[in-house]
Amino acid sequence: MKKLKTRRNIIFAYNIALAIAILVIYLLIPKLLNYGPGTINTEFDKQMSGGLYYYQQIGLAWIALAIVITIVLFIALKDIDKYKEIKEKYDKSKKKEYEKKLKKIIKKCFTLPNYIFLTCTIIPILIELVLLLTQTYTSNSDFKLILIVFIISTLAVSIVNIYVKKQLSKVLIDLKNGVMPEKKGKLTTRILIQTVPILAVSILFTFLAISSVYEQNKGTLLSKYYTLQFKKEIDDKKYRNYEELVNEIKTIELERSTDFIFITDQNYNVIHSNGELTDFFKEYAKTFVNEENRIVYDYYGTYGQGVVYPIEINGSTYYIGSYYLIYSNEMFTTMLNLIIIIFIICILILVYFTYQLCKEIREVGNSLESIYKNKKINQQLYVTSNDEIGNLVVSMNQIQKMNQDYINQIQENQDTLMEQERMAALGQLIGGIAHNLKTPIMSISGATEGLTDLIKEYNESIEDKEVTIQDHHEIANDMSKWVDKIKDYTEYMSDIITAVKGQAVTLSEKQEETFTVDEVLKRVNILMKHELKSALVEMKVKVTDKVKKKSINGDVNSLVQILNNLIQNAIQSYGIKNEIKGDKVIDFTIEERKKEIVFTIQDYGCGMNEETKSKLFKEMITTKGKNGTGLGLFMSYSTIKGRFNGRIDFKSEEGEGSTFIISIPESK
Repeated sequence: MKKLKTRRNIIFAYNIALAIAILVIYLLIPKLLNYGPGTINTEFDKQMSGGLYYYQQIGLAWIALAIVITIVLFIALKDIDKYKEIKEKYDKSKKKEYEKKLKKIIKKCFTLPNYIFLTCTIIPILIELVLLLTQTYTSNSDFKLILIVFIISTLAVSIVNIYVKKQLSKVLIDLKNGVMPEKKGKLTTRILIQTVPILAVSILFTFLAISSVYEQNKGTLLSKYYTLQFKKEIDDKKYRNYEELVNEIKTIELERSTDFIFITDQNYNVIHSNGELTDFFKEYAKTFVNEENRIVYDYYGTYGQGVVYPIEINGSTYYIGSYYLIYSNEMFTTMLNLIIIIFIICILILVYFTYQLCKEIREVGNSLESIYKNKKINQQLYVTSNDEIGNLVVSMNQIQKMNQDYINQIQENQDTLMEQERMAALGQLIGGIAHNLKTPIMSISGATEGLTDLIKEYNESIEDKEVTIQDHHEIANDMSKWVDKIKDYTEYMSDIITAVKGQAVTLSEKQEETFTVDEVLKRVNILMKHELKSALVEMKVKVTDKVKKKSINGDVNSLVQILNNLIQNAIQSYGIKNEIKGDKVIDFTIEERKKEIVFTIQDYGCGMNEETKSKLFKEMITTKGKNGTGLGLFMSYSTIKGRFNGRIDFKSEEGEGSTFIISIPESK
């Protein structure tokens, strides 16, 4: 058998997904957070953040996440691949321990996908938080960064989760699992776990994309606005010192109250400012501002930007600039509220849709369960939809019809086989009956001859004067004795004919009646007498007069046939092995136990092996080779249960013999 490497495959799949996710995050972060040109993977990046963006996002994140997720998955999946080892080392004496271990593995197969999904979604966010804490600067963009990590990791884990379920399904199939766990899940929960994160990812990604585009456009517009303002107010003017410039910039109209104007020297040391400039902002301006680019970015993806404009004062270069916010609390709050409302509406619609879908599936399941409990194999399900669920219902109805046709066919075949079995038994029976009938027929023949002689003697004595009245009475008495003998013989023959006639009825005829134990015993004795005698087997009957009078409801002929089959099997058990010697005895005991009549047939013949015992009553099995069909015991079980509401049990040891016990309720 091919050994599954479930844990290895799942860990490998998650690491591949993680690598792809980190690569996507690496490419998306600068775009969605509006990183300034030149801020990543440069000397400036190394100087400001202590390490290149490449190593931070790809190297550290990959190593940290790969190690943590691998450890988590390795521990969580440690028992999954052990089921084969458990099965190979299975000890029958430790069946409970074996079942407990397999039950634990099956439970994990059902619950692990959800736990892994949550764990592998949360861990990247925690790792990212740790990395952020090691940075020199932090800003409001950290929130967006966490959102990006959540979006990509959730998307990656959702896709891999489908593969995980497929891998764990292979384990369940290999275990041939057909039992639901004690703690049942809900399809509604399963659908929501798969769809809600994807819905959240879609909405959040849309929010980030719109926010990024909005901030880019706003930054471009504000940079153009302030550049035009500087040209309008400052160009073609001569300033003797920067104090005059400070007075001049007071006339510049600010776009928002949070914006401010600043003046720096050529090294971007602040000379005048209405607000605070960060070291990152000043270093970025010193490194990247030139004739073609006058936009200054404040930290990685932060909500602040600026624009600078050079001016000459007394032969020295100064920079006048504006710092403005491209991030808007009002816009963010509005969009966030809108996203929450849309998300809630989508969740409500999704929950309602999921509920309706699960309700339809649940109704199909309830209908099938009702069919199972009520044993109504021909009950049809109602089609209420024209989709896959409707197709499922139609298919189930077709299966129901097919099963009913199979059952009818099986019933017909069983009836035919049983009739063949019955006729074969009758063929054996008739030989014994013919032998039993010879004695009463010969006796009746002798009685008729005796009566003929007495009639002739009586006829001759009518006119004989010497014959006395006493002689006539003696002749009459002799005739009466012969008549009584004929009555006894004819009654015996009538019993034989009745027994044979009862066993000759077809199996499909149900003759429900009340009969006594004595009647059953009488028929069994008549029908089995010759076969027991021919096989030199003694049947010891143990029954009290009180039990003989007890009544049973059902078909007496069926019960007699079942008892005859068991007695025949007991007889044949002595002939299967030639080494069986000594007395051949069958103990036939009938007793009353707790309002039940218990028939016990015990032999001391060959017995049955373990394989035969395991299949008995479940399929047609015989130890008689070509001489047996195995149908007798197979049908006896269902007959006792179906027609008598009783049960049949057995005990057997190979080489020691077998005991069959039939328990039938008494007639009330």
